[in-house]
Amino acid sequence: MAPTKFLPQILCAAFLAACVPAMAQVNTEYKITKVEPALIESPTYSGPRYDKRGWKAQSWLEVEVTFDWQPRLKEPKYTDELTFNYYILLKAKTPQAPNGVLLVGSVTHSSIPQGRDMHSVVYVSPRSLERFFDGKVPGTAAALVEVAAVTISKQGQVVAEYSGGNFKPQWWTTLQQTPGFVLNKSETPFGPLSWDYYEAIKPKSSGL
Repeated sequence: MAPTKFLPQILCAAFLAACVPAMAQVNTEYKITKVEPALIESPTYSGPRYDKRGWKAQSWLEVEVTFDWQPRLKEPKYTDELTFNYYILLKAKTPQAPNGVLLVGSVTHSSIPQGRDMHSVVYVSPRSLERFFDGKVPGTAAALVEVAAVTISKQGQVVAEYSGGNFKPQWWTTLQQTPGFVLNKSETPFGPLSWDYYEAIKPKSSGL
């Protein structure tokens, strides 16, 4: 997504020229190949208990990441943990955020195998979207999201980065960040769906 001329200077200063690649890979073993925002309706369940007449499923913002882990050696076959940090710049302009609302959140995956085309995902709820767009939520992901960026960290070190479009690496550090609205899959009604498609999420607490 190329920057547009009407963006305020503070955001324009975070862009690079069009020749700059979208991905800044820090460690060649790890690679983010795709970041896809999409609108997806709340899942519905059958049965009289769930028959709510007059109710219409609302749309969530989904941001899905496709990534590879291809180490030079065959061992270890699994890496214990990878943390995905999400930076989602909404096209919602407010007096407090004239350049758009920057939502931030993270999810930690565990026991990730060597492989290609693996997936991580986060969501923003319908109510949160209504809040930031003053009740007038756009009908497409392109109209909702200016850019979505992701970094992968291992043991506190960034090993892969996807800045999105022609945006400068770590452009999100120039904007005010809004935490608390980016949810991992287990925190949403999508939790039990497509279970094996996404990498396992590390529980927030484990052990005794």
